[in-house]
Amino acid sequence: MDVNNPTGEPWKAHYAHPCAWDMQFPPLSLPEFFADAARRHADKPLVDFLGRRYSYSELYREALCFAAGLQQRGVAKGDRVGLFLPNVPIYVAAYYGAMIAGAIAVNFSPLYTAPELEAQVEDSGIRALVTIDSAALLPTALEVLDRSSLETLVVGSLADALPWGKGLALRLLGRKTLTAVPKRPDVARWSDVLLYDSSPEPVAIDPVEDLALLQYTGGTTGTPKGAMLTHQNLSANARQVEEIDPRKGERDMIMGVLPLFHVFANVCVLNRTVANGGCIAMLPRFDAGQALKTLERVRATAMPGVPTMYQALLDHPDLARTDFSSLRVCISGGAPLPAPLKERFEAATAARLVEGYGLTETSGVVSTNPYEGEDRAGTIGQPLPATRIRLLDKEDPLRDAPPGEPGELAIQGPQVMRGYWRRPEAAAAAFAEREDGRWLRTGDVATIDAEGYLQIVDRIKDMIAVGGFKVFPSQVEAVIAEHPAVKEVLVIGVPDAYRGESPRAYVTLAEGASETGDRLRDWLNARLGKHERVDRVVVRDSLPKTMIGKLDRKALRAEVL
Repeated sequence: MDVNNPTGEPWKAHYAHPCAWDMQFPPLSLPEFFADAARRHADKPLVDFLGRRYSYSELYREALCFAAGLQQRGVAKGDRVGLFLPNVPIYVAAYYGAMIAGAIAVNFSPLYTAPELEAQVEDSGIRALVTIDSAALLPTALEVLDRSSLETLVVGSLADALPWGKGLALRLLGRKTLTAVPKRPDVARWSDVLLYDSSPEPVAIDPVEDLALLQYTGGTTGTPKGAMLTHQNLSANARQVEEIDPRKGERDMIMGVLPLFHVFANVCVLNRTVANGGCIAMLPRFDAGQALKTLERVRATAMPGVPTMYQALLDHPDLARTDFSSLRVCISGGAPLPAPLKERFEAATAARLVEGYGLTETSGVVSTNPYEGEDRAGTIGQPLPATRIRLLDKEDPLRDAPPGEPGELAIQGPQVMRGYWRRPEAAAAAFAEREDGRWLRTGDVATIDAEGYLQIVDRIKDMIAVGGFKVFPSQVEAVIAEHPAVKEVLVIGVPDAYRGESPRAYVTLAEGASETGDRLRDWLNARLGKHERVDRVVVRDSLPKTMIGKLDRKALRAEVL
């Protein structure tokens, strides 16, 4: 198969998703996208927040009111509005409302420190920032308001978002959870910004050209950069993900445990659910016990997550008592899915756990294994419809990788970003200009089989140089993950006077396991090639993780080297 001609007959003959690969996704803005869903599903629930349900029409009306309130405060087309929020219902209204006003939404992690938030506030140039009266968020936001060029802080009420009884209990007992909203001219309550007797001024939006979202990269390869995502990037990716669901249009109750500030959740939880008329069982943060209880209460049908979330569910004592009969598919992304974890989760829940792949720069999703039919464990599946792929030579991105060899995965498709905010040099380096257009360079080394299934071998920058040979950490990790005592693993290169670098594995152990590092090293090296063998296996109580819970190789490297 010619991997650079995915529209050829070999590709079509083996396309496993329940749609045509070459289907079209007409330009569509996010305000039009949300308005259409609100018309079609007005009285259906869009959000279940700890038992309180919000309909499509209710959240659409609130988004309109927020847009009108922003416009009254001078926010115009192209201005930036920041979202410093956990998973709460006003996220939905603020996200779409900012775009209805013509503004560009900017996601910020609620785990940011004040310096981290301030840096991205200044880089993005936001005029207004939306947060809630949480003790974990409001003090940080106020500190940034005082130290940055931010003009307005809009503060929502967590208690107001809850069911009446839970909201009352929080007001009475949540002194350590909530923070009083100060009375000052640059701080406004969410309820005061909404103009309930007004409609926003219409704003002309070009879905292909106009930006909808600045989504900052995770910073695993340096300073975070703002990926410029257009309305068409986001709406197309949501529709692409919807089209690969063989049961789209059926009862759709999705677990909203991934943080909405992250691009994975933004497309797979929020926008894709809106496209399908489903409901999000929204949790403000991931807690395995609460997730299991919510899953059973709402009879969830799907749960996107990262591998560490599925591991946490397996480790929870309530797992065996949870009814998973409604759950049909879970989508794993953000990090490689270990085969033993997939097998254990599917055995415990009888739900399908499929691995997918995406990037901030692709609005969320590039490929995934099919939800039904053959699932090729260890691969990231086939590309979404209208998504082209090619493998570039690892040394020269203007050439294709030699036939049959791994290469740098490159992407074309309606979901690929415009570039990086205020970083034209970084944007130029992110693309390979070829005769058939711009190809996004992912930095991931991949292989592809004859039927179009992709496998990520590793990150180009993570490859370990061992005596002139390249060792892929993920391949070593996949081997040691097969050991029953190993729960989590990261492999990095450490300096070696003779070989240049040596692989070293850092692991945590499964509950009740008592293996030593030396025994694990001997077990592992007996299963590896000469240049892949590790110098040590270090047993630790924990491994560093990113804000969404995936293992963080960069942080480990910074910690131990």
